[in-house]
Amino acid sequence: MKRLIPLLAALAIATPLHAEPATPPAAQASAMSEGVVRKIDTANAKITIKHGPLANLSMPPMTMVFRVQPPELLKGLKTGDAIKFHVEQINGAYVVTAIQPAP
Repeated sequence: MKRLIPLLAALAIATPLHAEPATPPAAQASAMSEGVVRKIDTANAKITIKHGPLANLSMPPMTMVFRVQPPELLKGLKTGDAIKFHVEQINGAYVVTAIQPAP
C-alpha cells in the first residue's frame, strides 16, 4: 500500500502524452481567414468570397456570399483581390466584420 500512494500521486500530476495545447477561445473567435473576392454587391452590402477554412465557425473551404457590416468595408475592394477577413454568425446570418488585403 505504501508503494501505491506515491505511484498514484505521480500519475495524477503527470501531463498526459496526448495533450495538445488548446487554442484560447478569444484567439479563435477573432481569427482571420484567407480568401479571394469573387463578386462585390455594394448596393446590398454583400460580398462573394472563395475562402479557406473558417476556424471560428468550423466551416470547410468553399465559395459563398456574406453580408458585410459595416458596408464601408467594401470600399477599395475589387474582384480577384486576395484578402484576410473575419466572419461571425449574427442573427443566423454569416457577416463579414473585418477585411484587410492579404500580404
